[in-house]
Amino acid sequence: MTTHALWGRSAQASVLLGVASRCTIDLPQRALEALRSHRKYQLEEMLRASSYEDSDLVFATRKGTPLDAQNIVNRHFKPLLKRTGLAPIRWHDLRHTCATLLLGSGVHPKLVQHLLGHASITMTLDRYSHWIPSMGRDAADGMDEALG
Repeated sequence: MTTHALWGRSAQASVLLGVASRCTIDLPQRALEALRSHRKYQLEEMLRASSYEDSDLVFATRKGTPLDAQNIVNRHFKPLLKRTGLAPIRWHDLRHTCATLLLGSGVHPKLVQHLLGHASITMTLDRYSHWIPSMGRDAADGMDEALG
């Protein structure tokens, strides 16, 4: 996955998921602020680098080239988990955590499907519907409301 820059005022990001797959997602304000701060740092890096390959990437090496996924995991992610005292998890587990948190907070499953890039809502619901804690209560309340 490569994230290309959209440095305007938009609260969205265009994410390249694969060779022919791209999606646009809405971003929370907190993420926008972090990305703007990162952009400032990145521009400073560009000025300091003797040869910077500007590929319009949001996350790049100090030379502007695409990051290597295994380097991110081994040099940054695993040490971060260790420093913070968190249990070792796989990078991919962050995706599952995100989906679980979104569904548990009431985000519509169709949106979660879109964010995860699942071709079918069936895949999303089969994998994550047990994490929607209020499903049974919502169904009972909905029936009460429908029947008056």
